[in-house]
Amino acid sequence: MAYNILIVDDSASMRKIIRKTLSLSGFQVGACVEAANGKEALEILQQHPVDLVLSDINMPEMNGVEFLWQLRQDPRWKQLPVVMITTETSEEIVKEAIELGARGYLRKPFRPEQIRSCLTEIMGGPDAEDLARNDEGCDF
Repeated sequence: MAYNILIVDDSASMRKIIRKTLSLSGFQVGACVEAANGKEALEILQQHPVDLVLSDINMPEMNGVEFLWQLRQDPRWKQLPVVMITTETSEEIVKEAIELGARGYLRKPFRPEQIRSCLTEIMGGPDAEDLARNDEGCDF
């Protein structure tokens, strides 16, 4: 099954890296939409239903924790899986995100196998493919 994913990060280059890493990881991705902050992500969710959200924490306008709080207020998205992908080092902030319903978090920088393992654990599905067989490589 291919999953539709929303990537939320204020850095366009980081969104591109996450897309590339998803591709390299072998995780099955369908449509992939992007937002530059939590406010934009909430607007996008109105138009594009997704199966999974990957969100940064530190963003302008509406950070990832505020986004997660807002997301959980709407019954349509109460159970939507969210994974935080962040450089945030404050355990307190990461803990707050988990308490608000984030299913997990990855620290930047991350490797394709880390993202695959995290998302497979959250979304389920077989993890039989060996990443080492992917000859495209990771060039960032």
